[in-house]
Amino acid sequence: MIMKPFLDENFLLKTKTAQKLYHEYAKSMPLIDYHCHLSPQQIAENVQFKNITDAWLSGDHYKWRAMRTNGVDESYCTGNKSDEEKFLKWADTVPYTMRNPLYHWTHLELQRYFGIHEILNPTTAKGIYDATSAMLQDPSYSTQGLIQKMNVRVICTTDDPIDSLEYHQQIKDSNFGVKVFPAYRPDKAMEVNNAANFALYVRKVEEVTNTTIHHFADYLAALKSRHDFFGTMGCNVSDHGLEEIYAEEFSDTEIETIFVKAKGGIALTVTEQRKFKSCMLLQFAEWDWEKGWIQQYHLGALRNNNTRMLQQLGPDTGWDSIGDFAQAAALAKFLNKLDSGNKLAKTIIYNLNPADNELMGTMIGNFNDGSVAGKIQFGSAWWFLDQKDGMERQINALSSLGLLSRFVGMLTDSRSFLSYPRHEYYRRIVCNLFGNEIEEGELPNDIAWIGKMIQDICFNNANQYFGWWAK
Repeated sequence: MIMKPFLDENFLLKTKTAQKLYHEYAKSMPLIDYHCHLSPQQIAENVQFKNITDAWLSGDHYKWRAMRTNGVDESYCTGNKSDEEKFLKWADTVPYTMRNPLYHWTHLELQRYFGIHEILNPTTAKGIYDATSAMLQDPSYSTQGLIQKMNVRVICTTDDPIDSLEYHQQIKDSNFGVKVFPAYRPDKAMEVNNAANFALYVRKVEEVTNTTIHHFADYLAALKSRHDFFGTMGCNVSDHGLEEIYAEEFSDTEIETIFVKAKGGIALTVTEQRKFKSCMLLQFAEWDWEKGWIQQYHLGALRNNNTRMLQQLGPDTGWDSIGDFAQAAALAKFLNKLDSGNKLAKTIIYNLNPADNELMGTMIGNFNDGSVAGKIQFGSAWWFLDQKDGMERQINALSSLGLLSRFVGMLTDSRSFLSYPRHEYYRRIVCNLFGNEIEEGELPNDIAWIGKMIQDICFNNANQYFGWWAK
């Protein structure tokens, strides 16, 4: 048996047809990253990273989780160890990540950005640290340079309604050739589980909008003004990160009472919390529909499970997991209410629990009404699922229950400027699935049509769906 080399040009492409589809159709397509957590400030200021740790490990809770699992002390993850010491500990961990997507991503990123084909391990670590850190000092390795190396055309960041968007304006006024748009993510604006925190947020909204908020109508008007402002900055995308959709019945009187309580820092009952969130979700969705925006719902994360570490390090530091929330009934009720009033915008729904794949695959069909191709989308494999198995399962569920051909494709959902090879990873997986089925006789050997379909999934569908018309 001939042993295939690790991560060569035909990585993940098991047949000649898969290789043809990837190299001739998918590989050269530009990228649209319609959901990520990149820093607009770092893009605007065209930051030059100090070293590979600064670029690669800072803020990356995927890597931190692996290091902690490997017995690495927190001081090497988020603590005060030197950047070189942190990198060497990551290199110690990498050999233990085999069959975790981190192993593939690590080596793809070393190859694509730095041309390094060595395996990262304790023996090679120092040399790789020095070589990559030196390259990162070159102007072509600035944040903007790293983006341009990957042939990116459009980026959507994730932004709170009270964000000034000053860095988006700075990017817009610069000669940076990549479009960078904000996405309106009002999670904090409806997060009333902690009334004291919500009261503080309301005061911030007052400051940003230069208004006084006494009643719920005042609050809505202030948030609507921010929604309008985002629109003037080129935003046409909203996003919500929720455990589940909320679709409780409520009255205007109830919402006013709930709002006044929460604004005053008075704790709400669970029922009151759910009613308020239900009201806010509908309001945000109607604003999106009015402007012709695309709305995204990331559902199913059980966040901040380790309270000790949350108190020590704060959120988004690697203490989240997949949740097992019941999604179907409330999601159907929510979408149906909007659809019944003819106010259902283009919508992308992401699930974090793979048990919900078929649920989402069938749910989107309930509201795809023929007005727009792929109006309601089953979003790409997300977070814990954006790995080979998770991507294949999402692709297969969507293929079986909907139209993969109309899918808007992959995104990074990342805080790292070195994450764009995830698009390549996804494209290779798609080409492999199609190539295998062509060679097995399950699909016709119509390379031109299937190649076009793959190009649509890689770039064209998203470009058209979001209305960016990037070239």
